[in-house]
Amino acid sequence: MPSRCSYKTQLLLLSICAMLLPVPTSRVDAQDRETPLVKAVANVRAAVVNLRGRKTVSSDASSLSSDTVKQVNGMGTGVIIDPRGYVLTNYHVVDGVQQIQVTTVEGHQTTGKLVAHDPETDLAILKIESDRPLKTIEIGTSSDLMLAETVAAVGNAYGYEHTVTVGIISQLGRTVQVNDDQIYRNLIQTDAPINPGNSGGPLLNLEGKMIGINVAVRIGAQGIAFAIPANDAMQVASDLMKSVGADRLTHGLVTRTVYEDHQPKLMIEEIRPESPAAELGLSSGDVITRIDDQNVARCLDLQCALLDRAADSTLQLDIVQPSGRRTVQLVLAQNTQTISRIGWKSLGVSVSPVTENEMANRHPNYRRGLRVIEVRRGSPAEKEGILEGDILVAMHGWKTETIENLEYILQQPDVKSRQNFMFYILREQEPFWGQMRIASASQKR
Repeated sequence: MPSRCSYKTQLLLLSICAMLLPVPTSRVDAQDRETPLVKAVANVRAAVVNLRGRKTVSSDASSLSSDTVKQVNGMGTGVIIDPRGYVLTNYHVVDGVQQIQVTTVEGHQTTGKLVAHDPETDLAILKIESDRPLKTIEIGTSSDLMLAETVAAVGNAYGYEHTVTVGIISQLGRTVQVNDDQIYRNLIQTDAPINPGNSGGPLLNLEGKMIGINVAVRIGAQGIAFAIPANDAMQVASDLMKSVGADRLTHGLVTRTVYEDHQPKLMIEEIRPESPAAELGLSSGDVITRIDDQNVARCLDLQCALLDRAADSTLQLDIVQPSGRRTVQLVLAQNTQTISRIGWKSLGVSVSPVTENEMANRHPNYRRGLRVIEVRRGSPAEKEGILEGDILVAMHGWKTETIENLEYILQQPDVKSRQNFMFYILREQEPFWGQMRIASASQKR
């Protein structure tokens, strides 16, 4: 009969068996790894494009000799704001680039065309061609940002495409001067690593919404970078998209983006008399919530809805009024106003829009302008030497590409209070600048 093992022997055998058995490993569920930040980045990757190109720069601004002129590689990032291929980026990324190479997250390469830009705010719009609608960036609001909240930057850092870096919001409302010509105001400061090539790319919150456009980094500092707030960038983008369509069509709506509880709304600010909108019973303060089959919340949405439209086409607008909701049909009209006297009383000039073709080869920085048709005797314009035939291209820091641009500038409080402002004109191909202020009440006639 076999002998029994002692109690101690049994314990030893059990210990040996336990050592020989595989040790169960802990397993992290994939859902636990998919954090809000991971989802945020995944949500925007298809709406971010990488930009490359070569530009000519001079190491000596006073010389154009071959010894001081050289070709350099440029890189940056852009965000798609319209599915037809309109891309928002920084102007300094594409300034002077002859051929802008655009690469999507799938690796598709195409060439971008610069269609609008604003050097003062350092923003620009590119157009790329695509055989299908492109994914657009989801735009957040920058009015409710909190110090120390987590943000992520996505971009073409040092040419490493779609690099993701993470940090926090360090401060808000920063003013940064990068050189004698460029001052940024109201910037978001972040410690998210932003490197050369990130410029023009999105700064994201944990919801995957763009709350800023990455623009600059403090050279020599660690963890100090800056972004243009989304609210500011979208207003400039709206103005740029408006200039793309120029004055082809008229509708009579003057709108602005307002924020209620940090949510944007597209509000009607004014209805032009004797316009298509004037016949619809709309009023100042009404809110447009939908255009055709698209929800809208910003002026940018309206400008995008007007692209590629023809005269006599109709926009269906869903409107919220104090009395309730209603739907109206807005018929777009051809803009037949070729001569405007909007600046006659204030400046003493009548002007007419100059097309892009007419402006060809006049000046590399200006695509459109307003030709002076008539100058009133004794007016501020005459006193500053403005002549018939001059082309007004900029005033008070804004380009004057359309009649509405000029009207907007003349409504600015500091201009209306008769403070001096700068203006720029082209006489043939020669640029001139000066200072003036609008006429006093006794001078207007």
